[in-house]
Amino acid sequence: MKAVGLLSGGMDSATTLAIARSKGFECHALSIAYGQRHASELDAAGKIAKKLGAVKHQTITVNLNQVGGSALTDHSIAVPETPTTDIPVTYVPARNTLFLSLALGLAEVIGSSDLFIGVNARDYSGYPDCRPEFIESFERLAALATKAGVSGGPAFKIHAPMIHMSKSEIIQLGLSLNVDYRSTVSCYQADSAGRACGRCDACRIRREGFLSAGIADATNYVAGVL
Repeated sequence: MKAVGLLSGGMDSATTLAIARSKGFECHALSIAYGQRHASELDAAGKIAKKLGAVKHQTITVNLNQVGGSALTDHSIAVPETPTTDIPVTYVPARNTLFLSLALGLAEVIGSSDLFIGVNARDYSGYPDCRPEFIESFERLAALATKAGVSGGPAFKIHAPMIHMSKSEIIQLGLSLNVDYRSTVSCYQADSAGRACGRCDACRIRREGFLSAGIADATNYVAGVL
């Protein structure tokens, strides 16, 4: 069985790839260079794909800097370092729609009907494209928008195994599947070496996950932050 797994280089996508492998899928890992300020996550993705046995890993480049509107693609917008009550400025407009569309195209080419994505709607920043409703809607779109879908081929399945899990549950599961979280990069403003700032929302959620799981934090932080 072949599957396309979206791999950002963060903890959730790494765990999702490990789950796919544990289910017997031959995983074609796909990363997207979209102009993110935390580009060190792409280096992490390459290492993770190799460690977790992806049969292939490729990176597609799309310049979302030209769209703007997010602190992750526009350096003139500061990454928040305190929790926000609204959808934060780290939300990247249409990011997961774009990512799944690219993964869907690759799936058609390699003859796969299974896509894996590490979205989470429990311990997350409130992004609208991380919700179950979005995943369900994209499955319906895949059936309508593809040659395989209209030709009576196997129905596309979007696997989002992290979607209802807490961060601590994700960490515990990942460790049982030999995910090396020291290799992952979650921070929204990680430096070129992949070291985390320790202050952004992604760092806070990740740190609380390790704390809740009762496991030593495997994050590589910038010196003196914590």
